[in-house]
Amino acid sequence: MKTLQSTLLLLLFVPLIKPAPPTQQDSRIIYDYGTDNFEESIYSRDYEDKYLDGKNIKEKETVRIPNEKSLQLQNDETITPLPPKKENDEMPTCLLCVCLSGSVYCEEVDIDAVPPLPKESAYLYARFNKIKKLTAKDFADIPNLRRLDFTGNLIEDIEDGTFSKLSLLEELSLAENQLLKLPVLPPKLTLFNAKYNKIKSRGIKANAFKKLNNLTFLYLDHNALESVPLNLPESLRVIHLQFNNIASITDDTFCKANDTSYIRDRIEEIRLEGNPVILGKHPNSFICLKRLPIGSYS
Repeated sequence: MKTLQSTLLLLLFVPLIKPAPPTQQDSRIIYDYGTDNFEESIYSRDYEDKYLDGKNIKEKETVRIPNEKSLQLQNDETITPLPPKKENDEMPTCLLCVCLSGSVYCEEVDIDAVPPLPKESAYLYARFNKIKKLTAKDFADIPNLRRLDFTGNLIEDIEDGTFSKLSLLEELSLAENQLLKLPVLPPKLTLFNAKYNKIKSRGIKANAFKKLNNLTFLYLDHNALESVPLNLPESLRVIHLQFNNIASITDDTFCKANDTSYIRDRIEEIRLEGNPVILGKHPNSFICLKRLPIGSYS
C-alpha cells in the first residue's frame, strides 16, 4: 500500500520537473565571453595609463606657468651681458686651418693676420693669404717652430723682434710679398727665401747674414738690390740674386782680395743674370770659386 502511494506521488511531480540546461557548455561560453571582455578592458585601461596619461602629463608640463622666481631668473639671464671677446677668440685655428702632428696648414683661407697657433707647432704654412704684417707676439709662445712659409701674402712690415725667440727656426720663406727691408733673422737659419719682393740694398743691414753660420740657401732674386749683400757666410751653397739692379761687384764680394789662396769651395751656384753688371769686367771677383756665376760676361 505504501509503495503504491509513493509511485503515485512520483508520477504527479515528474511533469513539473524540466530538464536542466547543459550547464557545462553554457558556462564555458559565458566564461569565454566574459574573459574576452575582461582582457579588453584591462588592455584598454593599461593603454590609457601608459599613453594617454603620459600625453596628458607632457601637455601639462608644456603649458606649465612659470612662477615669479623662474621669470626673474630668465630676466637676469637675458640682461646679463656676454663676456668681452678676446682678440684671438674667433674661429679656432684647427677648424679654420688643418693641424697635423705639429704642422699647421693655413693656405688660401684669406686670413689677414697670423692665427693663434698650438704651442707644439713646428711647421706653419700660411701661403697665399692677405697677411700684411708680422709682429713679435705672433710667435711669442711658440718656441719650437722650425719652418715658416708666408709665400704669396701682402707683408709690408716685420718687427725686428718677430723671430728673435725662434732659436730652432731653420727655414723661413717670405717670397712674393711687399717687403722693402729685411728683419733680424734667427741664428740657426739654413734657408732664407725673400724673392719677388721690393727689397733695396739699403733695406739690408751690413751684418744681416754675417752670424748665420748655418745658412745654406739664400734666395733674393727678383727684388730691387743695387749691390750684392755684404758679409755672406761661408756656409752658403746656393745664392740667387738674378733680376735685380746690381750694377757692379768687387773683389771682396765673394772672395778675399788680400788672400789669393783663399778657396770658397762650398758654393755650388751663384745666379746673377738679369742684372746690369757685366761679369766679364770683374775677373778677379771669382778666382776663389770652383764655378763661375751665371750671368752676362759681355
